[in-house]
Amino acid sequence: MKQAIHFGAGNIGRGFIGALFSESGYHVSFVDVAEQVIDGLNEQGQYRVNMAQEREESVLVENVSGINNMKDEDAVIAKIMEATYLTTAIGPNILPRIAPLIARGIEARVKGNLATGPDLVPASDLDVATDMSAGSEKLYIIACENQIGATDILKGHILSHLSDEAKADLAGKVYFFNSAVDRIVPIQEGHSLDVLVEPYYEWVVETTEDIPHVSGMTIVDDLAPFIERKLFTVNTGHAVIAYYGYLAGKTTIDETLDDPKIEQEVRETLKETGAYLVKQYGLDENEHLAYIDKNIERFKNSYLNDGVTRVGRAPIRKLGPEDRLVRPAVQAQKAGLAYSHLAKAIAAALLFDYAEDEEAVKIQEMIAQGGPERVLTEVSGLEADSELAKEVVRQYGAMKK
Repeated sequence: MKQAIHFGAGNIGRGFIGALFSESGYHVSFVDVAEQVIDGLNEQGQYRVNMAQEREESVLVENVSGINNMKDEDAVIAKIMEATYLTTAIGPNILPRIAPLIARGIEARVKGNLATGPDLVPASDLDVATDMSAGSEKLYIIACENQIGATDILKGHILSHLSDEAKADLAGKVYFFNSAVDRIVPIQEGHSLDVLVEPYYEWVVETTEDIPHVSGMTIVDDLAPFIERKLFTVNTGHAVIAYYGYLAGKTTIDETLDDPKIEQEVRETLKETGAYLVKQYGLDENEHLAYIDKNIERFKNSYLNDGVTRVGRAPIRKLGPEDRLVRPAVQAQKAGLAYSHLAKAIAAALLFDYAEDEEAVKIQEMIAQGGPERVLTEVSGLEADSELAKEVVRQYGAMKK
């Protein structure tokens, strides 16, 4: 059976990427440190993906197993040696942590040996069920993260851990493709392997190579319009709803959008990101406005029961210079377009003081020490005297009163 190895056995991994590989006839080996999930995958070998909608619908995902990379690195390396696809859905900040292990797997793959410790030991000396001919097959690596150029980032970390000999031998054997992923997966209740997801999904992969088919994967020559359209509509919109909902004392995303004033503010924010996207990529303006409307309707799905604190979590990452709030605001300013609603959304993120979120607590500490200006300069990479930073600070002051 065809093999895929996926780093991240969380809800996105199981409910989205892993499910598509299983549907396409792959055995999926999930790699994670969540022992309960890994044990469950190995014991059950299957789980269900349930659709968050009125009509009951589910998909049975079979041919799955798990590996705890903290306990069995050799098993991970063995799977990398025989896999056709290696994917991730673990969060951009975790990519550097898994890169050394992936590099060892690639090193072993191109040399035809299983890497253990500081040396390379012939796989025949170890009890691993690895087809050594797999080392001559192609491996496709795709980071499925909410981050522009996530695979490029992962590739850089992997290459830094590879020997010069292995790097020279990658051509024609290991490929790295950037991608854009889109599916809303809320926090799950209980400890079941089953996952609740929204019916809609999109997985776009950038390549000109003729690669093995995966159900639900869309291949494009140029990813930039797709990933920025997704990030600055879906991710921006989702985050903006969460921060306004939190400030309004709402619990869920759909409950937040029941407030027409918040829905209108979200829509105006997405019109600003849309104006940039239309100008930058030549998108059809009416089609993009319809795309905004479609996504706002997705966010209203009450069957997701998606919490504002889940969606708003990790505000340091979300306020990064290349992420969903700051980058479109900067680009809009550079293009001479309106950005006041984006500035207000950034201010709302600065007011996200959820005590159970480590990054939110850190931001509040930074504000207490140096005001919102400190966050904007140190986290968002803005010049303190830039017009955008000044507008954010002004909006912050108005909202805090």
